[in-house]
Amino acid sequence: MKVVDPHIHLWDLKTHHYPWLANPGVSFVGDARALKHDYLIADLLKDAGEIELLKCVHVEANHDPQDPVEETRWLQEVAGAAGSRAMPNGIVAAVDLSAANAADVLEHHAAFANTRGVRQILNVHHDRLYDYVGRHLMREPTWRENFRLLRKHGMSFDAQLYPSQMEEAARLANEHHDTQFIVNHAGMFVDRNSVAGYRAWREGMKTLAQCPNVAVKISGLAMFDHAWTVESLRPYVLETIDTFGVGRAMFASNFPVDGQFGSYGDLWRAYAAIVGAASDAEKNALFVRNAERLYRI
Repeated sequence: MKVVDPHIHLWDLKTHHYPWLANPGVSFVGDARALKHDYLIADLLKDAGEIELLKCVHVEANHDPQDPVEETRWLQEVAGAAGSRAMPNGIVAAVDLSAANAADVLEHHAAFANTRGVRQILNVHHDRLYDYVGRHLMREPTWRENFRLLRKHGMSFDAQLYPSQMEEAARLANEHHDTQFIVNHAGMFVDRNSVAGYRAWREGMKTLAQCPNVAVKISGLAMFDHAWTVESLRPYVLETIDTFGVGRAMFASNFPVDGQFGSYGDLWRAYAAIVGAASDAEKNALFVRNAERLYRI
């Protein structure tokens, strides 16, 4: 089985600082204490096993916020190292677009050959259990002004957010129609215990899908379904593909984070089982071609 994985994380705890791994805790996405160890390309390839990993995209791993460019520098070095198979092939770097130095940070990220875009986590939620940032960044004037700089560098934006933020994100996408938006983790549907929660996710995804410059990664589902099965993932996978279409959806692993809840092979085989009736061309788009095209790798 051949895949391009557009959402992986690497870290080297010997040489770099990741605050969340320095003092790991337990949250709704799992027990970070189990992740407090180096995770490098060799570990990813070992986890892949019989899955033929053709290429991958590294998404910022909450590296030291005081020096986000150091993570990109290190990843570019990893990609150029012997035995790495040039992975990661694409880098989605970290930036705080609300910061005074955002323009400089973007300039430095852009200097590295494998940089393709940036991510700044946007998740805000009324329940403190799910709240990441505690502020509505998309509403802040400085953040919005700096967002315009992505176009200058030809960078995409990985949007990690909740359904309650999707309408606002769609307005942002329409204002920046020449910037590629990529929704992380199928929209992070956390409010699963009510009809209203499901409706908010479904309608929010439809609103985003109306923007031609928005695509989606089907990933991170295990963070919200620790005892997942093929059948428990199926409705979220199929609803996401139906909403965005085969041309704007792609599967991803979110490894090693989702590795707390199943093996790399089991996850990809689950995706394959869910879309087993799709055509070969549709499968190629979902597992390989869309990631290559959207991340230009």
